[in-house]
Amino acid sequence: MAAAEAEHPLQGMAEPELELGGEDLVLDGVDVHIQANLEDALVQEALKTGVDLRQYSRQVELELQEVERASIRDYIKESENIASLHNQITACDAILERMEQMLGSFQSALSSISCEIRTLQEHSVAMNLRLRNRRAVRRQLGQLLDELVVPAPMISAILEAPVTEQEFLEQLHELNGKINSVKEQAFRETVACADVQHILEKLKIKAVTKIREFVLQKIYSFRKPMTNYQIPQNALLKYRFFYQFLLGNERAVAQELREQYVDTMSKIYLSYFKSYTSRLMKIQYEEVAEKDDLMGVEDTAKKGFFSKPSLKNRNTVFTLGNRGSVIGAAELEGPIIVPHAAQKSDVRYPFESLFRSQHYALLDNGCREYLFLCDFFMVAGPSAQDLFNAVMGKTLAMFLKHMEAYVCDCYDGIAVFLCIHIVLRFKAIMAKRNIPAVDKYWDALLEMLWPRFEHILELNIQSIQNTDPQRLGFLDTRPHYITRRYAEFSSAIVSINQTFPNEKTHALLGQLQVEVENFVLRVAAEFSSRKEQLVFLINNYDMMLGVLMERAVEESKEVEGFQQLLSARTQEFIEEILSPPFGGMIAFVKEAEALIEKGQQERLRGEEARVTQLVRGFSGTWKAAVEALSQDVMRSFSNFKNGTSIIQGALTQLIQYYHRFHKVLSQPPLRALPARAELINIHHLMVELKKHKPNF
Repeated sequence: MAAAEAEHPLQGMAEPELELGGEDLVLDGVDVHIQANLEDALVQEALKTGVDLRQYSRQVELELQEVERASIRDYIKESENIASLHNQITACDAILERMEQMLGSFQSALSSISCEIRTLQEHSVAMNLRLRNRRAVRRQLGQLLDELVVPAPMISAILEAPVTEQEFLEQLHELNGKINSVKEQAFRETVACADVQHILEKLKIKAVTKIREFVLQKIYSFRKPMTNYQIPQNALLKYRFFYQFLLGNERAVAQELREQYVDTMSKIYLSYFKSYTSRLMKIQYEEVAEKDDLMGVEDTAKKGFFSKPSLKNRNTVFTLGNRGSVIGAAELEGPIIVPHAAQKSDVRYPFESLFRSQHYALLDNGCREYLFLCDFFMVAGPSAQDLFNAVMGKTLAMFLKHMEAYVCDCYDGIAVFLCIHIVLRFKAIMAKRNIPAVDKYWDALLEMLWPRFEHILELNIQSIQNTDPQRLGFLDTRPHYITRRYAEFSSAIVSINQTFPNEKTHALLGQLQVEVENFVLRVAAEFSSRKEQLVFLINNYDMMLGVLMERAVEESKEVEGFQQLLSARTQEFIEEILSPPFGGMIAFVKEAEALIEKGQQERLRGEEARVTQLVRGFSGTWKAAVEALSQDVMRSFSNFKNGTSIIQGALTQLIQYYHRFHKVLSQPPLRALPARAELINIHHLMVELKKHKPNF
């Protein structure tokens, strides 16, 4: 067998050659087989060394036989160990079989345990469910018992404790809860409710009686003279639950207390504000504006025999002064005026200050009362507004009646306009506090004040329209008192109107400005010379512009309009005052420039004598003429700054005319004129004019 195995490799190589001639094989298959044998590593090594293949085959066979014999000897040598290993394997198989049987029994036991665990789990879930149900029943039953059982401390506190003690308030909360619970359970037809209903009813009646007596006592304390009603109000707020208890359990008593409070506080507010308003009006300025105190009324106007004396100084009606501080942040929400203290100090106030004090008291009390009503009586929205109107309605009606009586006979436009802006600011304050209680009253006031203010403005406009300059007595070129009234009044209204702009006000002021401008032109027409007319116009425009700008309204339409008028009239006046001393030169310059523009310079050749006279006349008289011009201007204008500005403008215009005169004389027809040598150098003239300081 070993010899056969040893020969096998060589036989595998030779057999294809032996069978090649015996069978008809495909040559390609033989080639592949040969190629595979040739690629064997041993064959390649033998071929490389040049060994004889037959010899090599026999050597290999011998080596294989030796290896086989060695392997058999090793096997025989280890036979005992192999037998022992076989026995061990057999023993392990037996052990594993027993283990398998044990694990099978364990698995059966575990299966039975798992069934028992599932059974216990089901029992546990069922017991847990029963426990939860019992706890739920116990909780609901306990809650029901707590709600139905009336403890002795509650009975004692409701019957014996004063209502102001904390114990009474706490037990009242408990009683209210039990009453509500019994009502709910009775609705569910709980039989146990019948056992406690009569006890709770008696406790409720006792609590309602004690609360009613306490609240009525507090309300009646408001009626005592000199009582600060805010103290009992604050006391009631501590026990706001009393009214809530009455509202939920005895509405008739709650309604009674509410009506008593409304009736009491309505009378208190009406009495207080009626007295306060009456005493305030006693410290108003005695001198007030009347229907004849209008902007266009002459100071020399005579009154009837039975008419009251007018203001000593009518201009105060149109001047703002310090009156505007009433709408400033410091005074607007400042302390109210105390009438008896003012009378004792003999202090008087304008109407707008009294109006501010009166309505700030209303604002303060109205806000506090509205918040109290919402808090104590638990109302909101329209219900709160209705309740507030029931308390403050008579007072507000009294205020409106008082204002209507005053406004219909008021001719102080600034006072009315300040009152309008006080109302606007107070309305904004209440809106910021989110209290709409008095909004309708503010609107009613504005509907009353705006038409009156417009009517006063229309009266002033009409008075200026009807003013006859010939009835104004002696006229001079200084600012007129009517234009000063307008300037003061317009600046006052514009400065007040800046914070709450109103287009209606701007329209009325624009109409008033137009009438004032027409009035100034009508008065200026009364002067015979154009120079006097211009002086009058400039003085009035300058005065009105100065007053308007002084009130910090530089960007208003009024300021812009008067600036344009002043600039136009000033330029015209400069031409007017330059005409007498320098009119010949100015006329020649304008004529010559017109000819030059038309290309007719040659026509200037016949003007040598005129030019010579103008040159020598200017050189000899300009200093004296400038001095006289300066003095005349300063005498004509009351405003030193304005006069100085006009002089500077006149001198600047003179230099421009003289410069143009130089340019005309430099033209060919006049260039060779001997008088050109006598012309004053422009720069020298400018230096001389700068040095020139007229004797003002």
